[in-house]
Amino acid sequence: MGEADDQDRVNERDEDDALIARTAAGEERAFAVLIARHGDRIASLARRMLGPSGDVDDIVQETFLRLWSQAPVWQPGGAKLSTWLYRVASNMCIDRLRKPSNAPLDGLAEPPDPGPQPDQDYAAAKAALQIEQALQVLAPRQRMAIVLCHFEEMTNIEASQVMGLTVDALESLLARGRRALRSELSEEGSWLIAALRDGGMDAAREVRNG
Repeated sequence: MGEADDQDRVNERDEDDALIARTAAGEERAFAVLIARHGDRIASLARRMLGPSGDVDDIVQETFLRLWSQAPVWQPGGAKLSTWLYRVASNMCIDRLRKPSNAPLDGLAEPPDPGPQPDQDYAAAKAALQIEQALQVLAPRQRMAIVLCHFEEMTNIEASQVMGLTVDALESLLARGRRALRSELSEEGSWLIAALRDGGMDAAREVRNG
C-alpha cells in the first residue's frame, strides 16, 4: 500500500468522523451523505450473504439506524466507520442465517441466464453466477470470510477486524470456505477458486480471460 492510499484512508476517516458529528447534532443531510458513501457496500455484503431473496433492505436500514443511535457517542479517531458498519451488518446477516428456515436448499433460485455474450465473457459471467449460488450453501462464518476478502476485497487484517477474529482464524475460515466452494462448483467454475486464493475477483477474471 502506497503513501497516497494511506492518505486517502486518513481523509476518508476524517470526513466520516465529521459527518457523524454533524449527524449527532441532528443534521439529516450529513446522515444522508453517510448512507450514500457506504450504503451500497453494505447492501452488496447483505446480498451475497443472504442471497437474492434475503432481507437486504432490512439489513441496510437497521445498520444505519444503529449508526444514527451511535452517533452521539462516536469517538473520532477510533473505529473506522466502514469497519464498524461491516461488523454490525455482518453480525445481523449471520444471526439471520442461523435462524431456522423453511426453505430447502434445493429450492434456491436458478441463476439467471446471462444472455448472449462473447465466449470469454459468457463463461466468466456463468462461473461468477455459479459462485454466487454456491456461496449460499457455505457455513455462515465461512461465507462471511469469503465475501469480505474476495468480493468486498478487504485485506485479511481488515476482514479479521470486522469478524472479531485473529488473522490466523480468518485464514482458516477462508481455506475451509474455498474447499467447500470447490466441492459445490462444476469444473467450469472451479478455475475461480485458485484465483480467489491469489487475488480476489479482479484476479479471477484476469485468470479466466488471460
